[in-house]
Amino acid sequence: MGARTKKPSAPYIGRWHIVEMEQWDQEFIDLEGPGHITFAKGGKGSFHFGAVEGELDCRLKDSAEGQRVEFSWTGHDEMDPVTGRGWAVVKNGELHGHLYFHLGDDSWFRAVPFSRSNHTVETDAPQAAHRSR
Repeated sequence: MGARTKKPSAPYIGRWHIVEMEQWDQEFIDLEGPGHITFAKGGKGSFHFGAVEGELDCRLKDSAEGQRVEFSWTGHDEMDPVTGRGWAVVKNGELHGHLYFHLGDDSWFRAVPFSRSNHTVETDAPQAAHRSR
């Protein structure tokens, strides 16, 4: 058995609305519903933006910026299987992080709790968007 690892805890736990990404505009982020990243108890989580969705395996780590959550992920971009990694920190009530696709794109992101967002989980998504990938 390996050493115990810390699982995400407050202030990370919850559903965050992705409101900005380096590589994609908001229309694409919210293509299939409000883009989000969610951290759950037990080191699990998920994200969905545009046509990309993934399941997270998360760990808390100490860094120069303080505590942050680091994760690996597996999922789909449209119908294609994709994997990657990422990290996030909470700063002033916002989630700031970076998402990496294995052997592909990467992008920083900024997210806010859905309670501070203009979207609800039921919000309809725009019907079309352009990707920069």
